[in-house]
Amino acid sequence: MGKIYLYDTTLRDGTQAEDISFQVEDKVRIAKKLDELGIDYIEGGWPGSNPKDISFFRAMQNETLEHSKIAAFGSTRRARITPAEDNNIQMLVAATPDVVTIFGKTWDFHVQEALRISLEENLELINDSLVYLKERVSEVIYDAEHFFDGYKQNPEYALKTLQAAAAAGVDCIVLCDTNGGTLPHEIPAIMQAVRKAVSTPLGIHAHNDSECAVANSLMAVHCGAIQVQGTVNGFGERCGNANLCSIIPALQLKTGLQCLPDEKLKNLRKISRYIYELANLAPDKHQPYVGNSAFAHKGGVHVSAIQRHPQTYEHIRPEQVGNRTRVLVSDLSGRANILAKAEECGLSLDSQDPVTLEILEEIKDLENKGFQFEGAEASFELLMLKEMGKLKHYFAVTGFRVIDTLRESDRDPVSEATIKVKVGGKIEHTAADGNGPVHALDNALRKGLINFYPQIGDVKLLDYKVRVLPASQGTDAMIRVLVESGDQDGRWGTVGVSSNVIDASYQALADSLTYKLYKDSL
Repeated sequence: MGKIYLYDTTLRDGTQAEDISFQVEDKVRIAKKLDELGIDYIEGGWPGSNPKDISFFRAMQNETLEHSKIAAFGSTRRARITPAEDNNIQMLVAATPDVVTIFGKTWDFHVQEALRISLEENLELINDSLVYLKERVSEVIYDAEHFFDGYKQNPEYALKTLQAAAAAGVDCIVLCDTNGGTLPHEIPAIMQAVRKAVSTPLGIHAHNDSECAVANSLMAVHCGAIQVQGTVNGFGERCGNANLCSIIPALQLKTGLQCLPDEKLKNLRKISRYIYELANLAPDKHQPYVGNSAFAHKGGVHVSAIQRHPQTYEHIRPEQVGNRTRVLVSDLSGRANILAKAEECGLSLDSQDPVTLEILEEIKDLENKGFQFEGAEASFELLMLKEMGKLKHYFAVTGFRVIDTLRESDRDPVSEATIKVKVGGKIEHTAADGNGPVHALDNALRKGLINFYPQIGDVKLLDYKVRVLPASQGTDAMIRVLVESGDQDGRWGTVGVSSNVIDASYQALADSLTYKLYKDSL
């Protein structure tokens, strides 16, 4: 077996996930990115189900893709009408895709309870729908919905549904674990029976309800499937679909099966983040291969070992999928973490340098007070620079005041911040309002600095998290604020800790702007 064909259904099955919705323009942009990655099939949607998907297929007629084929998704014809009379079938053809994929019932329980037709009539639905489409579309794929559940309940009938599809000359039969309940050890025997029953090329479409979608997909390929269906980041209904960001490197790097051109694989993380961004979701930092934590090392023993050879604690080289090794700093850190982090920041430290021990003790003391640097690497870099005497004093805040005023009981409070900022020998005293006290303080701080440092206008606040620390009690609790900021060149995280949420926010915001100024001075 050589080439494994990748079938992406992020734009159709992925959008069935809770909290995910793409506009037509977003779907077009994603399709173009998937094409750049080298995905073989892009399922754009179900033109018979909603106007948005119809608009997508129209929009794609004006786009030229280098590699990918656009697939339209639908179902077999309805009972008691012909394919020519079925609006769903007609809209699939009218969408003029490169490929049509339709699903049909393979589980006798669904045929009898959902369709309420005879088992024999269902075989006719499958066969004549596919025959009709094969006469009008160059490539037709058949998704055998609920195949594994159907096979386990009535193997003879489930195989007959596949034979009905094969007799229509379909190009690929995809075995679907629609409820996501199949376990990997069940796949081989079932696929062996399928391969005896039909000679049509096979694919796999797995859902993640038992958290086995990736494992089931890999096992299916091992048993002869040549097409894998899934979504970027595992987006999908309920618990999601098989995650292509895990399947692709597993197949290509661990089994030697070709999925993408070798030079494209390093773009995998970039594509993952791009689609998270358009979905307006925070990336899962613990996601295998492409997540921020996938190659992050915290324990001192681990860091010391990877400094000698990365393979000691990394199953692949992260650069192969566009990721990188990260060293985390915390109260678990040893000297190796500090040295590695300094090197990552372009700073030169020696293991015997007293500054190294001072930084280590400072980290442990701060984390004991509630600071956390794992998500605030910019604050940690500033800490190292201060200890090394290499951080310029850009500004000082000599005082601030934040006022919330409730003027009418049925309206939101009004927030205003006043701040005094000293830069060199000059003091700027200014005020600003905002949507809440932290936003007002951020606006006032920027307003006070903008005349001295115009570049801070490029900084955007991307994320803001507040956490009450577990050891604290009630309204006297210590508060940790994590801020993620960014500009056109990158993103960075900063942290602040205080019993006062405004003060903790100020610390994180001030670090964010200081880091921007330091970064731009390099």
